[in-house]
Amino acid sequence: MVRLLGLGRGAAASVVLTMALAAAAPAWAGDPVKGKQVFNQMCATCHSAAKGGAPILGPTLFAVVGRPSASIKGFSYSTAMKTANLTWSESELHTYLPSPAKTVPGTKMTFAGLKNPVQVDDLIAYLDTLR
Repeated sequence: MVRLLGLGRGAAASVVLTMALAAAAPAWAGDPVKGKQVFNQMCATCHSAAKGGAPILGPTLFAVVGRPSASIKGFSYSTAMKTANLTWSESELHTYLPSPAKTVPGTKMTFAGLKNPVQVDDLIAYLDTLR
């Protein structure tokens, strides 16, 4: 196969590794523009998206992707969220957003969850732009 591709063994190994990693990665390809619309419809009532944004009912979601849970200074998190010990990775957000109360029983977040997986992908893509 290496000869058919015209690649040396090292290059062929690199191609195979890249393909394996791509196959193992989640296929989340959300649209951040649509995700901003989802945010405005579903999240903005309770959360700011602004850097340094003051809490509304919930903390700002600026730079939430990659942030540890319950880590915004001065916000009064539930005991459940304080002890959840999560990091808001894309994977964790895919679990949390469809069912916050199931993922973190006892959370103060009363949102029932975002059930449409395309909207979840789009919302996370938008949140990932907030840096």
